[in-house]
Formats: sequence, structure tokens, C-alpha cells
Amino acid sequence: MISQESVLIALSRVPEPDLKKDLVTLNMIKDIVIDGQKISFTIVLTTPACPLKELIHNNCVKELKADFGEDIDVQIDMTSNVSSTRNNGINILPNVKNIVCISSGKGGVGKSTVSVQLALALSKMGAKVGILDADIHGPSIPIMLGLKNKKPLTREIKEKIYILPVEYNDNLKVLSIGFLIDERQAIVWRGPMVTSALKQFINDVLWGDLDYLILDMPPGTGDVQLTIAQTLKVTCAVIVSTPQKVAIADARKALSMYRVQGVEIPVAGVIENMAYFVPEDMPEKKYYIFGTGGAKNLATEYEVAFLGEVPLTENLRESADNGQELSADNQVVLDSFSTIAQNLAREISVLNSKQPSSSL
Repeated sequence: MISQESVLIALSRVPEPDLKKDLVTLNMIKDIVIDGQKISFTIVLTTPACPLKELIHNNCVKELKADFGEDIDVQIDMTSNVSSTRNNGINILPNVKNIVCISSGKGGVGKSTVSVQLALALSKMGAKVGILDADIHGPSIPIMLGLKNKKPLTREIKEKIYILPVEYNDNLKVLSIGFLIDERQAIVWRGPMVTSALKQFINDVLWGDLDYLILDMPPGTGDVQLTIAQTLKVTCAVIVSTPQKVAIADARKALSMYRVQGVEIPVAGVIENMAYFVPEDMPEKKYYIFGTGGAKNLATEYEVAFLGEVPLTENLRESADNGQELSADNQVVLDSFSTIAQNLAREISVLNSKQPSSSL
């Protein structure tokens, strides 16, 4: 006879691949219901876009059938519940489960391109994603997503006006100061005005329920970075750099900033953009025009994950300039961002598991 206890015994043989412990020990199994030969339950994942969901699902089915026979009907619901971990003691953005700062030490390394493509990749994995263009002086997200003519709506709640992010698709919401000004207008603001605008984008926006909020940070180590660190409980930061020594020197400063007392945001890893050039007519060729291994060496130096590398292709540049998603014929770039998104989700899963207030 099938019982909850016997189901738990079977599932205790299924490991969480990243955390190296079984699902039962990690308290990831919830709501077991047994109806004859039908077994249903919920697996509470440590990160919404878990790249190993299918593997975990298949291993659960395998172990249950090993104990109860091939004829059983197994129904598994995959969900996540990590918002209380990130927002412990902080009421700002309580419905956002993970906040990720995409940073760089200098401009021109493709940080905004990476932010957009990473947000798109996570949304395609089924996660609810928001992207906030925190680069007040150089907003580029509206252009890259083909939204430069869009205007966010507002809603009044209890005599206070809130901004509604622009919806790119069912799983992706976007907000940028680029929606509110003419694209030819220069934003000539001192630091306090920039931080005030950023705080409004954080406090006065109805983001709703999000699995990930991607912050496209301005380059460098200035006011905006400090404001974010002091205002939000950020899940992690990601450093973007190109391979050459000049870029790596500045990326090293950006990474070090997140370890300064008073900032102290975990760095999930490093991404190498423009790692090599791929000609459209010779996709098998790779030209390392900016050098090799710089970002990977930086990750090794600071003992953080190397999340992946992105090639430089004409199609990627065109998609950003024209506000279009990458075409299917640029599979190399699509695969690279998919891999990076999976690696980031995995690192966030590990970070969330280490939080003392986690319910898992």
C-alpha cells in the first residue's frame, strides 16, 4: 500500500543536483496526495527558472516507479517560494523573488545587451521577469527591445500615483527613464537627482509578482550602485566584461565594489562579452580580436563562477539596434545566452539555499 511515508522514502533518494542533498532533507517536497495508484505532490524549487527541473522531475518518477511499479500515475507540480528569503526584514518590492544587478567597470562592454538577452532567456525558461534600466544617463533598453515609442501607464491607489511597467510579453516587464523623455534629450542631472529618480522607479512602480528583476546598472562604482545597495536587498550581482586587459582592470574594480563593507552583495559570476568574432559567412571561424580568457581568469582570481561567454556577431548587433529578438539562424548566440541564464539560475539557487531564513 502506498503511503506518504513510503513516498518520502523513495523521494529521499533523489538529489538536488546543485545542493548535493536529497529533496526530502531540503524540505522541497510538499502537499503529497495519494489516490489509489495516483501520486501527486509539489516540488518547491530554490530558484524559479531552475535549469534542472526536467532532470529532477524524471528522477522522482524513476524512484517512485522503482518502489511502486510502472503502473502508477505520478503528477508533479514545480513551483518556487524564495521571496521571503530575499526580503527578510525589508518591505520594498516584497513580491520580487530575486533582484540581480548586471554591472560593468566601464562602458562599451555590452552590459545592456547582456541584460536584455539575459532577461529574454529567463522569460523563455518560464520565469516572470522585470528589467529596470538603472542607467539614468544612458538608457538603451527601450531601443534594444523595440519599445522606444511606448509610454508607461499610471494607476492611483489611496491617493498616490504609481507607474505601471511596459509589458514586452506575458513574462517580461520593462521600465526605463527612456520611456519618459525624448531620445535626443540629454539628462544633465547631479548625483542626488539621479538617485531620487531611481528611488522613485523602485518605490513607486507596480511590478507585481516577479521571479527575477534585472537591474541594468550604469558603468562604474558610483552613486547608483550605493543607492541600490542601501535601498534594496539584492540577491546578487553579475559582472560583464570584454576579454582585453583594460576592460578587465575596470571589471576588477566593479567586482571589488560589491565586497566593500556597506555594500556586501554576493557576486554570482562573470560574463565575457565579445569573447570572439564570428563572421556571418564563416560561422565555423572564431577570431579572438580582444584577446582570450580575461573574464574567465577574473572569475578564477575572485573565486566566483564563470557564467559563460558571448560571441560578437553582426546579427546580435543588428537585433539590438533594430529592437528585435535574435533570429533563429543565430543559434550560437542564442545557445550562449541560454547557457548563461541556466548557470545564473543555478548560482542563485545555491545562494538562496544558504540564506538562514530560507524556508527550504
